[in-house]
Amino acid sequence: MEIVVLLKQVPATESLIGIADDGVSIKSDDIKWVINPYDEFAVEEALRIKEAHGGSVSILSVGSEKTVEAIRTALAMGADKGILINMPDGDVYDGLTTARILSAGLKETPFDIIIAGQRAVDDDNFQVGPATAEFLDIPHISMVIKQEITNGNIKCHRTVDGGTVVLEAPMPVLFTTQRGINEPRYASLPGIMKAKKKPIDMKTITDIGLDPETVGKPLTKIVSLKMPPERKGGIMIEGDSAQAKAAEIVKILHDEAKVL
Repeated sequence: MEIVVLLKQVPATESLIGIADDGVSIKSDDIKWVINPYDEFAVEEALRIKEAHGGSVSILSVGSEKTVEAIRTALAMGADKGILINMPDGDVYDGLTTARILSAGLKETPFDIIIAGQRAVDDDNFQVGPATAEFLDIPHISMVIKQEITNGNIKCHRTVDGGTVVLEAPMPVLFTTQRGINEPRYASLPGIMKAKKKPIDMKTITDIGLDPETVGKPLTKIVSLKMPPERKGGIMIEGDSAQAKAAEIVKILHDEAKVL
């Protein structure tokens, strides 16, 4: 079984994010870059499918050469090979354009299952996985917390408000992972050493049959980035008793907050 994981490199969630001088991007000099956490679930689920059904796991990503670090981490976890569509300005594309690029790369890559994180923690647009499936004209199931494969079909449990639904689709198929589907493994030392020898195929936009001049202008763009306003300090309620403090709270809510 041929399994492909769509992977994105993002700033670590504990990184201190600052706005760059251009006002539309972030300062990247001191940021630690990692695999998008939801894509880690995708890598782990791909490895579990491989262990259960055989086959190979390929990692596909769009980005600059620094993205190789994230691909190597996935290879150290157990994936077999990586493919990077090398685009130094790949982070300026919106989700739809990224999906178009990924789908073009996938047309030259054999697959039975494509797995992606349900969203990336940096832009939160939820579009890349489903849009990639649409460009490839294959079924997709999002927000999956459990999957079962039998006789060329996949049955997925996906989260919805207030519960879960079970959907079934024929392969080839794309599904996106939700928190709770698994617990990603850590890369072992032998895995890290083996990852250094595993192949990463570097492709350009022209290698996958697209024209960089006409690949598509983003339908959305960042107009400005601003830090949230600083919060004012809290108010300490004084009083000799609980009743007095309660009366003071009511007075503040009525006279100052205007909510009573």
